[in-house]
Parts: sequence; structure tokens; C-alpha cells
Amino acid sequence: MALGKDYAQQQCSIARALEVVGERWTLLVVRDAFYGVRRYSDFLAHLGAPRAVLAGRLQSLVDAGVLDRRRYQDSPPRDEYVLTERGLALWPVLWALGAWGRTEIPGTLPMRRFHHAACGTELDLGAACPACRVPVAPADIEMRPGDGLDPDPADPVARALLAPRRLLTPLDPTAA
Repeated sequence: MALGKDYAQQQCSIARALEVVGERWTLLVVRDAFYGVRRYSDFLAHLGAPRAVLAGRLQSLVDAGVLDRRRYQDSPPRDEYVLTERGLALWPVLWALGAWGRTEIPGTLPMRRFHHAACGTELDLGAACPACRVPVAPADIEMRPGDGLDPDPADPVARALLAPRRLLTPLDPTAA
């Protein structure tokens, strides 16, 4: 039997979640939103997704309540995309997927390292601080470059993400 284009008939929580975040670019958009990317042009520069695909993914994430679209400029009209509570709830999914990729895909070097901002300790595979023995919320995580990160990236978003920064802090690639 051929695999359908959606999971609407599936009565499974994983299948239902894949309806929202299971498309190829979607989790990368959400990942970048955690990194502080908010503007369409910055998502486009960093992800390299086709324009129509990116616009569709952003709209589907807004429709699903994962992102909120907020106007930051009226003339010409420009919007930014900010994680909602529903979007923030995806952090453990992204963390677990990244941890799985680092441990289970041979030759994978960490692109970024994540530290507890309060004490500077690198988080463990469960997104907890081994020193403080507490799980760490995204707003309390500092992201630093890892060994696998290109030290001289071409796009301005990737260059801005070379500096240590807290997750969820709005990114301004022009300031880098």
C-alpha cells in the first residue's frame, strides 16, 4: 500500500504531530526561531529553502499556532515570526533530535554547544545541567559554536550565530 500525503486518518499522537512539523524544512524553521531568527529574509538567507517553500512553512506554522506573526514595519509592511507557547514546547523534540544526530550518526561534529547560562556548564544529553542538576529552559541556554561549525560562513545569519548568545534572543545579522 502506498504511503499517503498526510496522516489525517491515523489515530496516533506521533502521526498527528507529524501533520504539523513533519515536513522537511519545518523543524529547521523552528530551530532557527529558537536561535533568534525572526524575519523572513533571515530565515531565507540561513536556510536556503526555496522562497515559496519557506513562505508556506511559515504560514503553516502560524496556522498551527507554533509561530506568531507580528508586524515590525508598516511601510513597506514587514512581519517577524516569534515562537508561541506551543512552539516553545517543541524544544525537547529539537534537543532530542540533535542529541540523537550527534550520538548516532557517525562522523557528526557538533555545530553548536549548549550551556546553562547561569553557571556555564555544558548541558547533558537530557538538556539538563550536570552541575546544577536541573533541566534548563531554552531562555536559560547559551549557545556557543561547536567544532563542526564553519568559522567563516557566507550568509550574515550564520556569521551572527558564531557569537555566543542566548536562545530566543532576537537576532540582528546586521550587527555582526
